[in-house]
Amino acid sequence: MAELQVRRIGTRRYTGHNDRGAQVQIGSHGVEGAFTPGELLKIALAACTGLSSDAPLARRLGDDYRAVVAVSGDADREREVYPALREELRVDLSALSDEERERLLVVVAKAVDQVCTVGRTLKAGSEVALDILNTAEGSS
Repeated sequence: MAELQVRRIGTRRYTGHNDRGAQVQIGSHGVEGAFTPGELLKIALAACTGLSSDAPLARRLGDDYRAVVAVSGDADREREVYPALREELRVDLSALSDEERERLLVVVAKAVDQVCTVGRTLKAGSEVALDILNTAEGSS
């Protein structure tokens, strides 16, 4: 399993890293050039929906189709959760008949529901464990 990391680079600023060399800037709301963790959660959901719907849409609309997945949802600051997230998959389906469009919408919704790991995890809930390690232990 690949390890993801965030490294502190300043006050309320981190850089997220994966093992393929990608990086993302993370910070508190108002930190210029950075995403908040909540924004990254929403982007992960939107990206998962986009990727999950990509194959059925490309099959029907062609590889060069354009799509935008928008996601929104306000935080409940009292409980520190996002109680509801709303996604919109925006794609031009005007070349399809009503029947073709309805069939494609069913296939896309099913694909997203079956293979979008982020959405499935959010809907099901996930156990989260935190271990806090003293990095000074064992050093000489």
